[in-house]
Amino acid sequence: MQLFADQGSGATSIRAVAEQAGVAPGLVSHHFGSKQGLRDACDEYVLEYLREIIKQGVEEQAVADPAYLDQIYRSAADVMRYVARALVDGSEGAAALFDSFVALTEEYLAAHPSHSGASQSDPRTRAAVSVAMRLGVWVLYPHLLRSVGAETLTPQLMARLSAAVLDVMSEDFAGADIVALTRTGLARYQQTSDEKE
Repeated sequence: MQLFADQGSGATSIRAVAEQAGVAPGLVSHHFGSKQGLRDACDEYVLEYLREIIKQGVEEQAVADPAYLDQIYRSAADVMRYVARALVDGSEGAAALFDSFVALTEEYLAAHPSHSGASQSDPRTRAAVSVAMRLGVWVLYPHLLRSVGAETLTPQLMARLSAAVLDVMSEDFAGADIVALTRTGLARYQQTSDEKE
């Protein structure tokens, strides 16, 4: 994932992946079949990662737990860099990944319907626009870093970006209860981070 994120799929070789993993290139080919097989495995990892985040964060309400947020902020940067590069590369795999994100969001919306009934769009379009907007943050993250005066995606910056996303997101869309829980978790996370420093 790191090599695909840094160099793109086209410039990443099985040999480079094997070298970074400290194994023979044949072992990578044996387990994944091809570079596309490796890319497919990375895509599946990303989808499973996001499913687990949604399950724990939303359904189990872990978004209020600063330890959970810390875990996410430490692991999410590589995942999001991978997704951003895949989308920019514009491969078939990236299209499938985007479609999977839309389906995941559509499932979430179906399970957490709007309470106000104010929606003017169909669920599929709402899910697709939401995914495009959220992924825009990650595709444009180098510009975000520059704009906020940061050099890397640290856990603290991830928390700042999460707070900003909450500020611009409709509570009706995400669910006021989830937004409130997340704000509580972010405040606790910030307090814990401040105490560590």
